[in-house]
Amino acid sequence: MIVGAGISGLALAKALLDRGLPVNVVERRADTGQAGTGLYLPANAVRTLQSLGVGDEIDKRAEPVVWQRLHDQHGHPLAEFEVNRIWGGVGRSLAITRGDLHEVLSTAVDSTAVRHDTEVSSVTDYGNVTFADGDTCTYDLVVGADGINSTVRRSLFGGPEPRFLGQVCWRFIADDTEIPGLTDWTARLGSKGRTFLTVQLGAGRVYCYADINSPVITAPVDDWRTLFADFDGPVPRLLEQGADAHFAALYESENTVWTRPGAVLIGDAAHAFSPSMAQGGAMALEDALVLADTLTAEPDVTTALAAFQARRAERVAWVVAQNHRRDKARNLPTLLRNFTLRRAGERLFKANHAPLHVLP
Repeated sequence: MIVGAGISGLALAKALLDRGLPVNVVERRADTGQAGTGLYLPANAVRTLQSLGVGDEIDKRAEPVVWQRLHDQHGHPLAEFEVNRIWGGVGRSLAITRGDLHEVLSTAVDSTAVRHDTEVSSVTDYGNVTFADGDTCTYDLVVGADGINSTVRRSLFGGPEPRFLGQVCWRFIADDTEIPGLTDWTARLGSKGRTFLTVQLGAGRVYCYADINSPVITAPVDDWRTLFADFDGPVPRLLEQGADAHFAALYESENTVWTRPGAVLIGDAAHAFSPSMAQGGAMALEDALVLADTLTAEPDVTTALAAFQARRAERVAWVVAQNHRRDKARNLPTLLRNFTLRRAGERLFKANHAPLHVLP
C-alpha cells in the first residue's frame, strides 16, 4: 500500500504496476488537484520521468529551460550559463505546472488502484495499518509517500520532526504576455537573503517564487509584496498578480532512516529539502524508480528495503550538503556574494550537480 497520491506516490504506483506488482494507493484528500504553482525539473528529474514511461506526455506540457541566469535585485547580471553546460549528457531540463505533472502521473496509473478520501491513522511494523474509519488491514509493504507531515513517519519511525530552515516563501503563476524580458530560469538575489525567481512555463505563463529569511513560520501581517518593493525589472509588475500567492514555511527533514520492517518512506516523507537545488521533486521521482527496481530485483521485502536505503542515502546526503552550502552563500554580505557569483557562478553550479549525473 502506498499512502499518498502525490508525485512520489503516483510515480511509484506507475513503476510497480508496470512491473506486474499489485498496488493500492490511498489518499486522504477527496481531490488531489495541485493548481497554482510551478516546478523546475532539472535534468535528472526529466530522465527519471522518461524511465517511468511518461516522458512524451511531459514534453507536451512542459517548457524547455535552456539558460539559467543570476541577477542582483536591480537586474544587473551576476552569472548566466546554458543549462546543458551544467548537466552535460544527462538531458534537458524543463518547467511545468505542478498540476500538469500530477495529471500526467495520475492518468498513467489505473484509477482502480487509487482510493481517495481514505485516511490512515496509524501504522505498525510488518504492514499493519489502521484507517481513520476504524478499519484495519495488513500489507506486505507500506510506503509512506504522504509528504513532510507524514502520518506513516510520525506513527512508525519517530525521530526528530522536520527542522524549520528560517525561511518562508510565496509561490504563484503570473500572466507574462505583456511583461518583457522574462525567459528561462532567472533568480534575482536581494539583500538580507531575499530571492525572487521566475521560471518560464510557456503559453504566456511564468512561475514566480519568492523567499526571505524569517525567524518565525508565520506570514507577515502586512502585504508580503512590500518586502520586495525595492526589486527592479519585471518584479513590480509580477507582484501585482501575487496577492493570492501560496505561502509556506520551509523545512528540512533530519530523519536519515527510511525503512522499518514492512515499511519505507519516500519523497518529502523521507527527506524534505531546502529548495536551493530544486531537487525535492527529482529526489522523490528517483526514490520511486529505485524502490520499484529493488522490489523487483529482490523477492524478499526486507532485503529490497535495505538495498533501497543503501542506494539512496549517499545521494540524498549530497543534495542536503549542497543545499546547506547554497543557503549559506545566499546570506553572504551582498558585495562578497555578488563577487563570488561573477567569478565562479557556473563552476559552482557544475560542482553542485556533478554527482547527480550518474544514474541513481
